[in-house]
Amino acid sequence: MALLGDQYASSDEDNRISGAELVVAAPHVSLQANPTDTTNAYAPTRPEQGPLNPYKSTQGNLLKRKNALTGDAQEVAISDATFSTHHRTFQSLGYTMDPSGSGTYVGDLTRARRGGNGPPTSPSRRMDSAVPRKRQKRGDASIVDGEGAYKGPWARFQEDEDALGEAELASEEEYLEEAIVPARSTAITKLASDYQEDLTNTETTQFHGTSTLDYQNRTYMHVPQDLDINLRAEPGTQQNYHPTKLIHTWKSHTKAINALRFFPNSGHLLLSASADTKVKLWDVYHSRSLLRTYSGHTKSVTDTTFSPTGTHFLTGSYDRHMKLWDTETGACISRFQTSSKAVPHVLRFHPSTDTHEFLVGTSDKKIVQFDSRSGEMTQEYDHHLQAVNTITFCDENRRFITTSDDRSLRAWEYNIPVPIKYIAEPHLFSLVRAAPHPNGKSVAFQSADNQIVVYASTDRFRQNRKKSFRGHNTAGYAIDVSVSPDGQFLMSGDSSGFVCFWDFKSCKMWHKIQAHEGATVCAQWHPKESSKVATAGLDGAIKYWD
Repeated sequence: MALLGDQYASSDEDNRISGAELVVAAPHVSLQANPTDTTNAYAPTRPEQGPLNPYKSTQGNLLKRKNALTGDAQEVAISDATFSTHHRTFQSLGYTMDPSGSGTYVGDLTRARRGGNGPPTSPSRRMDSAVPRKRQKRGDASIVDGEGAYKGPWARFQEDEDALGEAELASEEEYLEEAIVPARSTAITKLASDYQEDLTNTETTQFHGTSTLDYQNRTYMHVPQDLDINLRAEPGTQQNYHPTKLIHTWKSHTKAINALRFFPNSGHLLLSASADTKVKLWDVYHSRSLLRTYSGHTKSVTDTTFSPTGTHFLTGSYDRHMKLWDTETGACISRFQTSSKAVPHVLRFHPSTDTHEFLVGTSDKKIVQFDSRSGEMTQEYDHHLQAVNTITFCDENRRFITTSDDRSLRAWEYNIPVPIKYIAEPHLFSLVRAAPHPNGKSVAFQSADNQIVVYASTDRFRQNRKKSFRGHNTAGYAIDVSVSPDGQFLMSGDSSGFVCFWDFKSCKMWHKIQAHEGATVCAQWHPKESSKVATAGLDGAIKYWD
């Protein structure tokens, strides 16, 4: 050690080298000691330059072992709630407390120091009190656009407006999102903000034939007598057969057809109600053409029914109005509406020609009785729990049966608003359509569980459990059911476009016809023909079968 001098002698109190000094160990070697090396003062290396290597061990030249691709990752136990809180704080304020528990802040330390010692989850109140935020003026409520327009509680803060003006747009999408809509050049007219015109009281009609009178000055209301069949005979006097072929197709409606009705007794005219708000009258014989169109509803027509004589018919629509029309002239005679302005689902005239009254089953659970001459409501039957689906007269028109979406069947005495029979079986589904048997002793109901059930229309109103007609699919649709005039066959539509025929006595399915592309929702027997039926579906076409 003396060879190197006293200043390089080792000592227990201080063995540090105060500065770098050349050491001549050999005449031909020039070395410089590392001033930062505390383990070996005579390490033959140059001073380190640049940042420190975090993975270099302080003991020797070994490197720390990496447990991740980018370095050494340490596991820290932290809950999801704490992590989410700190993450949201960092996104909103630019800084947050170090989640490792060291008590320090990470992020924008300048804002952290300015924010004080308060919790980092909310901006410092001292900052808000020191620099109060100022809103823009609310503006004048009479000015819609332009300078001084009314902003109200949506007025921005001034610093937000300045920041928005100075901020540099990152992309074209950001510019499009934050673009300011230019002021309207012209003021809004009263017509643009006015209510839509009420067209419920505007009815029109159009005759599509060449002349309303024939060579004998008779209108289309006259029952033709130059046919092979007597249309004035009593219904059910001849035997019926199920049809097998298509003989004619009527096309004029643009949307689905909701109801089909033959002219009472003779059946020489056919009435159709559609979702295109139109009601059309068709000629069944001779030219089989479209005779007249009745327009007056603003929404889909739900149901229609002829008066007992056929001179008038009634329509109901989703516009909550019911209208009485003249079949021959097309004029709207009367308009009806319930007190609650409910949607009429089913309409039925009283079969007697002396009463001039009709029943309406509505969407608000009521059956309302109107006088067609005075337009007044004469009775109200309010016992159902949901919308009414069917109304069927029975027992020589002294009673009627109603069904509803509440899965119940109720029988009523006409003009008495108290039911005389209430049926609600646990296995009973909603009965959506009904057809009385010609003998007057039973009624067939279309059930929502893909079957047709039969109930007696006498005093007891019991279900005939021996008669159940299956083999078709009707779930989700209100599909018509109809009985042949002689009572031998039962007909129903199908959700797949079929028309099905059963023997009413044996409940055996006789025949099935592919009638329409969509669901076949309307199916009616001709009251006088032996094997002719009319069907209609969601495709808007009416087909006549024989």
